Amino acid sequence: MTDLLVAGGQVLRPDMTVERADVLVDQDSGDIVAVDDPGELAGEDTLDASDGLVIPGLVNAHTHVAMTLLRGYADDKPLDAWLQEDIWPVEAELTAEDVRVGAELGLVEMIRSGTTALSDMYFHVDEIAAAVEDAGLRAVLGHTAVTVAKDDEGARADMQESLDTALELDGAADGRIRTTFQPHSLTTVGEEYLREFVPEAVEAGLPIHLHANETTDEVEPIVDEHGMWPLEYADDVGLMGDDTFLAHCVHVDETEIDLLAETGTGAVHCPASNMKLASGMAPVQKMLDAGVTVGLGTDGAASNNDLDMFDELRDAAMVGKLAADDASAVPAGAAVEMATANGADLLGFDSGRVAAGANADLAVLDLEAVHLTPAHDLVSHLAYAAGGSDVRHTVCDGEVLMRDREVTVFEAAAVRERAGEHAAALVDRATE
Repeated sequence: MTDLLVAGGQVLRPDMTVERADVLVDQDSGDIVAVDDPGELAGEDTLDASDGLVIPGLVNAHTHVAMTLLRGYADDKPLDAWLQEDIWPVEAELTAEDVRVGAELGLVEMIRSGTTALSDMYFHVDEIAAAVEDAGLRAVLGHTAVTVAKDDEGARADMQESLDTALELDGAADGRIRTTFQPHSLTTVGEEYLREFVPEAVEAGLPIHLHANETTDEVEPIVDEHGMWPLEYADDVGLMGDDTFLAHCVHVDETEIDLLAETGTGAVHCPASNMKLASGMAPVQKMLDAGVTVGLGTDGAASNNDLDMFDELRDAAMVGKLAADDASAVPAGAAVEMATANGADLLGFDSGRVAAGANADLAVLDLEAVHLTPAHDLVSHLAYAAGGSDVRHTVCDGEVLMRDREVTVFEAAAVRERAGEHAAALVDRATE
């Protein structure tokens, strides 16, 4: 057994308490062996956590990682106009190599800010999987299927590709990659295709991930056409269940919140994207009170515009209070759980906690920063004061992906240069 000792710091425990402790990692299995008092453990390699806080690696439960190439390309528009006028025309020009380069850029950004697991929805998924494997991260991936504006043959082919991709890639990267079946949303996939392909995905044991209730424009057409709320319609076509997690859930009513809880369906809150696109404020505290598992996601870098989960943590806690009109709503500890344990539960990984037996997915924050002083309450600091730039080390599956702020799995400068070149060429093709 090859051991890694994360030593000299404080540790965030699953119950949101903080104590001085060392963490021993088995790098062969990728698991945490023990969390014990300082000086009680020994390892072959040591990661210095002095003046630091060891936390679970953050979980970005909904993103489109290759959209880093479109960061800052189109801003300050509502969702439908932004997608139809700007994003979709450029995405039509994406090549497999563009997606690979954009994914690498996003993964470097996540490693640098302490994220160790992600759920991604996009295209050219084999390229994203290859980038994830090289990065050493943990991911849930899938091909996102859209049937609107396609003939029947094209629609069926896209749905079949989502199903086939999930079956082919599941378990890749030595098990660090899991997959989901991904109809894009309830308004961009026709009912006949949902009724045909969803049972196949369920029969194959595939989890399901889709966008739902992001804007009122995704609610009203479902009500008008089907005479029921969107999540009732989703349940009717077989989408709801404990292996399904829905991105956004901004415009959900009490009936839909109860349905989420009753079916065990998870929700992924993306506060920055929802604010930027003026989509609305999700009733996160109501969902948590009902027993819904709520994770956090950045969405894509084109609508955020970064992949720093600490920003998302802060936004979730802040906008959660506004949505509830209650300063006690979405408290710091709940927001941290959303970004760690809850997200890991949604993605099906035994991560999100610093405890013996869990995946060794960790981040170490440097507590010496001025904005993290004084240390009255470190959980409060995680939610309201810390940022991705405070991360000193990142570990996933027992492997050190960043040591002393130096990413070890990619040459970050080279990734950044390639991404800039590909982004410029992509926009040129789309606008010529």
